[in-house]
Amino acid sequence: MTRENVVQLMDTTLRDGEQTQAVSFAPAEKVSIAKALLQKLKIDRIEVASARVSEGEKDAVTKLNSWASREGFLEKIEVLGFVDHKLSVDWITDTGGKVLNLLAKGSLKHCSEQLCKTLDEHVIDIKQTINYAQQQGLRVNIYLEDWSNGYKDSPEYVYQMLEKLQDAGIVHFMLPDTLGVMSPEEVFASLTDMVGRFPDLNFDFHPHNDYGLATANAMYAVKAGVSSIHCTINCLGERAGNASLSEVAVVLQDKLGKNVNIDEREIHNLSRLVENFSGKRISDNTPIVGADVFTQTSGIHADGDRKGGLYISALTPERFARSRSYALGKMSGKASLAKNLEAMDIELDSEQQKKLLKRIVRLADQKASISADDLPFIIADLLERNDYNYVELLNCSINSGLELESTVSIRVRVKDKIYKASGSGNGGFDAFIGAMKKVLDKKTFVFPELLDYQLRIPPGGKTSALTECTITWSDGNNQFTTRGVNTNQVLAGIGATIRMINLKLHI
Repeated sequence: MTRENVVQLMDTTLRDGEQTQAVSFAPAEKVSIAKALLQKLKIDRIEVASARVSEGEKDAVTKLNSWASREGFLEKIEVLGFVDHKLSVDWITDTGGKVLNLLAKGSLKHCSEQLCKTLDEHVIDIKQTINYAQQQGLRVNIYLEDWSNGYKDSPEYVYQMLEKLQDAGIVHFMLPDTLGVMSPEEVFASLTDMVGRFPDLNFDFHPHNDYGLATANAMYAVKAGVSSIHCTINCLGERAGNASLSEVAVVLQDKLGKNVNIDEREIHNLSRLVENFSGKRISDNTPIVGADVFTQTSGIHADGDRKGGLYISALTPERFARSRSYALGKMSGKASLAKNLEAMDIELDSEQQKKLLKRIVRLADQKASISADDLPFIIADLLERNDYNYVELLNCSINSGLELESTVSIRVRVKDKIYKASGSGNGGFDAFIGAMKKVLDKKTFVFPELLDYQLRIPPGGKTSALTECTITWSDGNNQFTTRGVNTNQVLAGIGATIRMINLKLHI
């Protein structure tokens, strides 16, 4: 592995990512994320705070630096500071820190209009802060804030700043696309120019995602010769966020053949950790870390995977300590079902699989998808099912209200005749029983006694999970159990009751 082929990643989730609207990490959360980034993900550098923000921030950074000093990570922890001579430097040294990321003005407009200073005046202030930081034993990197606009609008300002600072002992010159305005072509052209003009300087690129181009821009920055990229977990950051660490790491390796020093198996765990602490939920289809990105929904895709990995790319779930799944729903085919049965060590003959798939598709009309946890319920229901079809529920409407008696209207087929009936009772199920008693001939059909009524959803199931209803009946000296499965709890009980009626009519 040559040095030229390695790209460093600097994670700024705990600093720039905290500029996300409504995100503020508690000190303990900040320390936990930082430890995970360094120990587990094994990232090159992390930026953890802005100097002088708050006492809570200072306490968190102090605790983190104390831990990092013992574990050998202290040189990897960086803090943003300002051109304020001693103030930021003293704040960082008080916390035990070793690296200052100095925020300077990278555009003429920012320098002249915000600071009301000339470039020479600003450089004097910058060098004063750098000299003091170095006297205190700090390593110094420098941000050229708004560099992308500065390079576009006043490139000579940028060139002159670097010429005046190139011998100041700065380790990383960090070039931000502060407002996320650049295209990949603009990134490549501008950074090729910067690297060519200043070949001895070490450049970082800090992209933002306002146009959704942060990952592509990071890729083109590296193609231009930049050696370090700044990112965040889950694309956290101001406005549309920063570049996603997971996307950048994978793209640099797979598309540019670069080496990055992270453990990919920890990317998903870090994403979940930051998601929980930040309160910002990621989309299920977020690349690399989303809940659904390794789920095949189409039956055609499952069939192709089964016959030869035809729909598998370099983005394998195993690479990220995850697993591939095959969704069950309206688009499922035999291969999707077979993959799920294999994973659960369940064997069904071809006829049973055909019936099961038909049942899954019918249930999927009521529910967006069927999870693997739902499958045992459906299989148990299917295997218990007989082909008795004396009574069929054609339609059922249930109305319930707070402190109101429930009512039900049903349309059922009993053998060759269609009946309509209504009922009322203490809940929808009780109302249904009342309506069915009106339909069935009391002389030939006696309802058994209900001994037990159990509802169950899969372990860890969601509110949209399938419901299994198991009812135990007593018919004289005979006890028996019937089962119903439905997305609606009441209809699951009704299904178990219809099965009971069919069983009794068959005897």
